[in-house]
Amino acid sequence: MSRGRRLLVSASPGELRIQLRDGAALAEYAIWRPGLPDGVDDLHRGRVVSVVPALGGAFVALAGGAEGFLPDSAGAAGRGVGDLLVVRVVRAGIGGKGPRLAAQPDAAADGPSGMALLARGPGPLLELAGRHPDAPVLIDDAAWVPVLRPALGERLILVARAWAEAEAADAEALAEPSMVLPGGMIAHIHPTPALVAIDIDSAGASAARASKASAQMAANLAALPALAAAIRLRALSGAILIDFAGLAVRKRAALAPALASALAADPAQPRLLGFTRLGLAEIVRPRRRAPLHEMLAGPHAAGLAALRAIDRMVAADPARMPVLRAAPAVVSALEADTAALPALAARTGRALRLRSDPGLAAEQWVIEAAR
Repeated sequence: MSRGRRLLVSASPGELRIQLRDGAALAEYAIWRPGLPDGVDDLHRGRVVSVVPALGGAFVALAGGAEGFLPDSAGAAGRGVGDLLVVRVVRAGIGGKGPRLAAQPDAAADGPSGMALLARGPGPLLELAGRHPDAPVLIDDAAWVPVLRPALGERLILVARAWAEAEAADAEALAEPSMVLPGGMIAHIHPTPALVAIDIDSAGASAARASKASAQMAANLAALPALAAAIRLRALSGAILIDFAGLAVRKRAALAPALASALAADPAQPRLLGFTRLGLAEIVRPRRRAPLHEMLAGPHAAGLAALRAIDRMVAADPARMPVLRAAPAVVSALEADTAALPALAARTGRALRLRSDPGLAAEQWVIEAAR
């Protein structure tokens, strides 16, 4: 098979980890958890429960008990409490807040059952496959073939192992808070609730033979394509501030054309707003799905990591089926996921026994031998 653009899908119970490879390079990365989806692009028939002029929009109740925010500019203008309307989720919820919605003006909202989930969004895999229609999709779980074949046709190819060691190492590197950049730079990525701060450390760049100022400018310029790619791969979003290394504040604006050019390939269309008086590059990247650091944190991610470990353990020793002892939040997250535990049972031939242990930390789990 050609080593051109292709989607490599590593499946595990409750999770598909997706890499878009362009030759040897990792071009995009996504995680899909179909049993507890983020809801992006779902279509709902919802009901307006409050109109908030101060916020410029309305809150809409959705099937399942969630509420989303519908801005006036996206269809809330003129709506009143109790109105039924069809909305699409355009942005996943964040920090306890509900999803962002957009009204679908051509869709009929009348229905005998009131609020309802009308259609699920395609999920990250089919979204990526749609943006790259010529890329074959290699997946390593036969259970997904009949599910995905209607949408992907002959592009879908079942393989024994979708990721080799190099692909697995690339995915593991994305979980690290620091990364090495070309030109001897190191980027330290610090997400906060308000923004993402990226601190560039010059590391060995200042050892160049050219003058220090020239060497630092060259090193920062050389790092920009990889830095823009990291922002895209990690799905960083919202306000992003970058502190470049070793350059006087007055000289940092010279990086703007190259930085804007590096960001231009990103389908999320991030914008470079300029540089602050402290010399920090200001970027805004629209949020659509949760960034990778959020996906990899929390009880649900911890529980899925435990299932991956158990899946590998049972594959190596089919006679063994351990017990998972985990924090209550981890157990609750796995029980709320409609796909993860059934998928593990299908792969191993047995249901997993869960033990909730309040003595464990919020995301802690332990694999024990069955008794």
